[in-house]
Amino acid sequence: MAQKPSIPKGTRDFGQIEMAERNYIFDTIRSVFRTYGYSQIETPAMENLSTLLGKYGDEGDKLLFRILNSGDAFTGIDYDGFKLEDGSYNSKALSLKVCEKGLRYDLTVPFARFVVQHQNEISFPFKRFQIQPVWRADRPQKGRYREFYQCDVDAIGSKSQLCELELVQIVDKVFEKLGINVLVKINNRKVLAGLAEICGFPDKVVDITVAIDKLDKVGLDAVKEEMVEKGLTAEAVSILEPVLTLSGTNREKIEKMRGIMASSAEGLKGLDELEELFAYIEAAGIKTPTEIDLSLARGLNYYTGAIFEVKALDWQIGSICGGGRYDGLVENLLHVKVPASGASIGVDRLAELLTLTGQLPAQMDGPVIVTVFDEDLMPLYQKTAMALRAAGIDTEVYYGAKRGIKHQMAYADRCNCPLAVIIGGDEAAKGVASVKNLKLGKILAATITDKAEWKARVQSEIPLGALAEEIKKMLLN
Repeated sequence: MAQKPSIPKGTRDFGQIEMAERNYIFDTIRSVFRTYGYSQIETPAMENLSTLLGKYGDEGDKLLFRILNSGDAFTGIDYDGFKLEDGSYNSKALSLKVCEKGLRYDLTVPFARFVVQHQNEISFPFKRFQIQPVWRADRPQKGRYREFYQCDVDAIGSKSQLCELELVQIVDKVFEKLGINVLVKINNRKVLAGLAEICGFPDKVVDITVAIDKLDKVGLDAVKEEMVEKGLTAEAVSILEPVLTLSGTNREKIEKMRGIMASSAEGLKGLDELEELFAYIEAAGIKTPTEIDLSLARGLNYYTGAIFEVKALDWQIGSICGGGRYDGLVENLLHVKVPASGASIGVDRLAELLTLTGQLPAQMDGPVIVTVFDEDLMPLYQKTAMALRAAGIDTEVYYGAKRGIKHQMAYADRCNCPLAVIIGGDEAAKGVASVKNLKLGKILAATITDKAEWKARVQSEIPLGALAEEIKKMLLN
């Protein structure tokens, strides 16, 4: 038997309705990005592994999809050189030998590479947005895929926390437009570094942040257990515990933390930055609620200052947006300090949330359809369609094999066409088109039972010369 076609786990096909819904989301986000002066760029799906590795921590590196070198990648490999004492092979080192490229894990590292490579062609501060797919070799589950889209917005070349303020403003506007109530949680990686210092393990800041980052998923006890497994003492964990459960207003949290962080210059600097950022947010009058969450860690190693995540208030669906300041990432590639901050919106979770909340608009309209009844009139049908397209109206000429009116109207219904243009011999002789308002017809069908009255309301004759103008009016109603 022939094998049934399929796609890899963690990937999806998107049909026309789903694409219409996703494009609605993309267009909404894109419009907000542009409102704040960000320009769009794109980067390749694959990057050199030397660019990607080491930017996401050990756990992130494990999730990189690696691309086998072209040709016979295993020819000439000295396998004995990769053999370990127990007889197994160093698969990590071997993979680097046969794989020089990988699919991008996110859009931020490729953006940093773009800045380095094109530094002489761009002006700083450089504000860009990017809407493209990324890939992670993760375990597929509800709301988590191996291939998914991100919408990134970043500003590079400025140390000012006004950049972070702008990111919060963008989040505020995007989710207001999409009709979703969200909460913005904010922390600072310098505060997390300070926590590592005051508990006596400054060299384990990565282990601590990776563990803390799982607090919402696994709970406090599991986080404490992981920190002990990573080498922290029970005393050190007891110092961190009250910080992770700290309550109060944003100002109260900062004041309480100043006492706890008194011995850490790095931690105090992070608190100063938090205080400054929240002063900006308060002055800007942002409607979306924002709060300090000292348990927020953001697992990626490249963050250096403010970090934030956005969560839906009314639904348990995980983070739908996140970001922060990453002043050291470009330095890793360019060896020059270039400050940067950015945010990423997860479109797939967002689409799922909009479906749950019913915030997606009704099924998008398809094209206006020009029906076909007489092959001899095909030149007129084509001329009519071209005139409508020239006026900016999406238009399709019916090409199906079955030309009966029922078949054409059924096709128009499946394609969600709002209007049907009907030109038979009589209409052509009079220089008119009969236009049937299919969208209005569906609405009136529930209230008008008289066929003659219904037809009079939904179908009208329009001179061909005025067709485009009248159809535009009908589409707006």
